[in-house]
Amino acid sequence: MNTDKEITTIPKAGKNMAKNDLPKEDVKKYVETRHVLIYGYTREEIDMLMRHYESQLPDYIKLTSECKSLMIRLTLTGEHTGPELLRFKINKYQQQLKDMFAEELVTTTDRDIAGVMGDLLRERELTVSCAESCTGGNIAHNITRNAGSSAYFLGSVVSYSNDVKAGILGVSRNDLARYGAVSKQVVEQMAVGVSKLMHSDCAIATSGIAGPDGGSRYKPVGTVWMAAKYGDHVVTELKQFSGDRDNVIECATYNVMVMLIKLLRNTYTAQEDISDE
Repeated sequence: MNTDKEITTIPKAGKNMAKNDLPKEDVKKYVETRHVLIYGYTREEIDMLMRHYESQLPDYIKLTSECKSLMIRLTLTGEHTGPELLRFKINKYQQQLKDMFAEELVTTTDRDIAGVMGDLLRERELTVSCAESCTGGNIAHNITRNAGSSAYFLGSVVSYSNDVKAGILGVSRNDLARYGAVSKQVVEQMAVGVSKLMHSDCAIATSGIAGPDGGSRYKPVGTVWMAAKYGDHVVTELKQFSGDRDNVIECATYNVMVMLIKLLRNTYTAQEDISDE
């Protein structure tokens, strides 16, 4: 979101300041702000990547970063007396960020990931539903924090138990027994099942081990399978998230929404085949 504010700075007259020392006219400064929201980096990684970039910025443009569970919001704020120069420069440095993070870019607006996903669904007149296991309703919570989400969000099934996965979402009990609840086969069927149940155009699903207990040698804590469905196209990803239980849940929530965003934009690149067996 671009902002253009006019700031007037007037020095205060001190006891020893003569009347003629006051400025004849106000000093006008303009402020411009640009955002770049990306997903997939830790605080340490983004700090390292931004060191060289930040050193090239002019004194009148500052970079700040907000990091939350692999979601990074980079904000450029510039202040200058010349509005044309300021806009040219800040647009240039925003474009550099967009080029650097072309694959991880979510938006250049002041929106969160759920808001971006919602905007895309609303523009295309599509609906979405969720099947959540390890995220426990957090995806639905993030979606419904955005006003107007009732236009595209139909609901969520928190299928924490295998009986709910099978009985409500139609997941194969044989696949649950053979591959386990945290598997590609199961999370795909969860997405397809909730889409069929709620008659939604799109669906997202998660199944994983948020911790701190429940992990194994082959599926440690932080293992999450995610699926996103748009029409007849279903994609899956396996990730190993680090951090505590809350961080694993947040990372999985953002990750699966980004998957659907990329599907809707036709920019999704399939993850290489991974076996968790």
